[in-house]
Amino acid sequence: MSTLLLRLAAPLQAWGSDSRFETRRTGREPTKSGVIGLLAAALGRRRADSVDDLCRLRFGVRVDQEGQLLRDFHTAHQGDKTAYVTERYYLCDAAFLVGLESKDRAFLQTLEQALRAPVFPLFLGRRSCPPTLPIALGIREGSLVNELKQEPWLASQWMQRQYREKPLLRLLTDSGCGGRNMGMQRDLPVTFHISARSYAYREMEEHLPIAPPDVLHDPMAELP
Repeated sequence: MSTLLLRLAAPLQAWGSDSRFETRRTGREPTKSGVIGLLAAALGRRRADSVDDLCRLRFGVRVDQEGQLLRDFHTAHQGDKTAYVTERYYLCDAAFLVGLESKDRAFLQTLEQALRAPVFPLFLGRRSCPPTLPIALGIREGSLVNELKQEPWLASQWMQRQYREKPLLRLLTDSGCGGRNMGMQRDLPVTFHISARSYAYREMEEHLPIAPPDVLHDPMAELP
C-alpha cells in the first residue's frame, strides 16, 4: 500500500460542498471532490471525462493550519436594472496535508508527475485560489493514516512560533480507516460535465487529534 502526500496551502482556499444560489460557502478542510478536480486538471482531463479511477483513491486530510474565514460581499449586476447581492466565503492562510492511498503505486507516480507539470492551471477550490508550491510531497510506502500522522508539520514557521504548546491537529479520512464515523458528505464526483454535474455521498471518519511531529517541514527541499 502506498500513499501520495499533497501540501495544499495558499493565501485563499474555498472548498464548497453545500453552496446554493448567491451564497457560496466553504468547508473548513478540502473536499474529496475538490482534490479530485485538482488531479483531473493536472492530468489534462476534460469535464466530460471519467474520474472513476480518481474516486477509488482512499482520501484523508490533516488540518495543519486552520486558517481564518473570510466573507467576500459584493453586488453583481445583470443587465441595466437588475442587481443582486452575492456572498462568497474563503479560508485565509490555511495549510492542509492531504493523503491519497492506493495499491497501484504506478498510478500514484503518474499523479505526482502530473502535479509537478500540470496540463491545466491548478487552483484550490475556485479559480481565484491558486496554490503555493510545492503541491506534491512524494509517495510514502505506508498506509494513509500512518503517513498522515508521521509527516512533518506544514504550518508556517511564524504560526508555529505563536503556539506556546503544540496544538492537536484534526485528522479526517474516508471510511474504513479505523476512526469514528462522522456521517456522510456529498462530495464524491459522479461527473464534472458542465451540463450534468453531480455528486454522490461518501462516508467519513474522524480520528483522535494528533500532536504534530517534531520535525519542521522545509517546503524548499521539495523543489528540484
